[in-house]
Amino acid sequence: MTRSVFRFLSRQSDMPELHGERHMLRLPRFRDFEPWHQLRRESRAFLQPWEPTWRADELTERAFRQRVLRNEQEFHSGLAVPFFLFDREENTLLGGLTVGLIRRGAAQSCMIGYWMGERHSRQGHMFAALQLAIPYIFGPLELHRIEAACIPDNVNSLRLLEKTGFEREGLLRDYLKINGEWRDHLLFSRIGAPKARNGKTSS
Repeated sequence: MTRSVFRFLSRQSDMPELHGERHMLRLPRFRDFEPWHQLRRESRAFLQPWEPTWRADELTERAFRQRVLRNEQEFHSGLAVPFFLFDREENTLLGGLTVGLIRRGAAQSCMIGYWMGERHSRQGHMFAALQLAIPYIFGPLELHRIEAACIPDNVNSLRLLEKTGFEREGLLRDYLKINGEWRDHLLFSRIGAPKARNGKTSS
């Protein structure tokens, strides 16, 4: 492990919770199964065009519990921070946002992905989630670069990334197998402010 990973793990004894005026991001817990199951089940047709093919046991409680355990392992290993997004006022699960593929060393970067329940879409919730996640990535996680990959015809996701300050870098051909087909993706990135050796932002 690099020294930066040790610094990260030393501050991560507790599960992170990011709070905004209306929204909260936190790691999934076992008790989230029922709202997660309901939201994913009713949003299946809405989500499947943008996700890998769902397994036969995708929505089972056993699979969900395994996912929660794997999420915690990835977090404590410094590999990923898989958040659920909640409406704080109503304590309602809205979707999810994952800070994944965390790379240390010379890269200091990550890849983000997200999903939103159909009945909560196009209401600004994921924009708010990114406003919480981005400072966390550049702050406590001490990363320098955030990447995001988006299917070219996913217009809503393209607009969201552009609205939150991501810049388009290029095309990733046959990048991910989505809904049973290898799909091209557009690569977006957002770069953190450069730091001088004394920790201050350089000019």
